[in-house]
Amino acid sequence: MVNQWVQSIGLDPAAYRTHFLRRTKATLIYRRTKNLRAVQLLLGHTKRESTVRYLGIGVDDALEISEQTEM
Repeated sequence: MVNQWVQSIGLDPAAYRTHFLRRTKATLIYRRTKNLRAVQLLLGHTKRESTVRYLGIGVDDALEISEQTEM
């Protein structure tokens, strides 16, 4: 399904696998909202650290977000 969609818009399906699209969407959501918790839930990660590594967020970014997130 993903390959057909990618091909239908003129892109090479080999360059856009499901995991690539999953990571890209999660990264875009994070950049727009800075809501790490929402991204963590969307990805199904149980640990915040996993999401931080997955998105490639630096330690300073993660600490800033953590301090701004009330629980």
